[in-house]
Amino acid sequence: MRKTLLYIAFSTLMFSSMEIALKSAGGAFNPIQLNLIRFFIGGLVLLPIALRALHKQHHRLTKSDWGLFFLTGFVCVIISMTLYQLAISVDEASTVAVLFSCNPVFALIFSYLILHERLGRANLIAVIVSIVGLVVIVNPAHLTNPVGLILAIGSALTFGLYSIVSRWGSVRHQFNGIIMTCFTFFAGALELLVVMLVTHIPVVAGGMRQVGWLRQFAALPILQNVSLQYFWILFFIGVCVTGGGFAFYFLAMERSDVSTASLVFFIKPGLAPILAAVLIHEKILTNTIVGIVIILIGSVITFMGNQVKARESALAEEDAREFQEADDAVATKLTVHSESPID
Repeated sequence: MRKTLLYIAFSTLMFSSMEIALKSAGGAFNPIQLNLIRFFIGGLVLLPIALRALHKQHHRLTKSDWGLFFLTGFVCVIISMTLYQLAISVDEASTVAVLFSCNPVFALIFSYLILHERLGRANLIAVIVSIVGLVVIVNPAHLTNPVGLILAIGSALTFGLYSIVSRWGSVRHQFNGIIMTCFTFFAGALELLVVMLVTHIPVVAGGMRQVGWLRQFAALPILQNVSLQYFWILFFIGVCVTGGGFAFYFLAMERSDVSTASLVFFIKPGLAPILAAVLIHEKILTNTIVGIVIILIGSVITFMGNQVKARESALAEEDAREFQEADDAVATKLTVHSESPID
């Protein structure tokens, strides 16, 4: 149990410092470039564990598997994480961290709409409470940075969609979380690299420079500033945060259960703003603090609901097993009785 708690603590710290690290590196790297670098490195970190899992399953990746990875890579890396990276570049790291932490709420909604999973009472309450927290943070009556808020919420929403597509794909292809995440990172990084190379085509770059908001995406840098000078920040973002954060999260899940490991994401909304205030001296507004508290309450409700659901599921499995054992015992007695000689 001590190892599990250490895994959860390390993963929580890494994920909670993610926005701060990305914000700090923003001056040296283009947001899209940073996205490419961190997911490629993150995939490399997860690769040995993923290959070991594939070896245990005696599974070789097929075209169908890669089709799934390119789909999840597109939703996760190209769409969600690009919006996320852009949000960090234009808004406070603490605000983006809290808003992005609401992605499980959107995942619940998508699971209901796409997978037709029933929303339990606890999950429904958590969705409503978290949405209230979001509204308090956004503060529609006094919008100070609508672009940053839209990007952050869009990132959380599409990451929630990715979570459901990934879950559907992992069940269909019988992959665990580490395999799905590792090859999603690689597929998404490859897709992003292709997109970035396209922006270097003279006709495309020239056309983008003619449009105001697209100008910053023309001829996107790929290896600019990738040097020893920025080695440690890239190491922290790629190896520790992106690769290590996910690796320790899945290791915690293997040693416990999904509900316990998910504590990582429930603690992040409270811890990330504190780290942002201490490390990069961000000011946290009163409405943001109130919104954080409300979202944390929603997280607690979700966690407790998951715990109850897991307990009920375990009890149901135990009852079914006991019933099966009793049924087998009766069948054995009847067989023995029927085979015994008649006096």
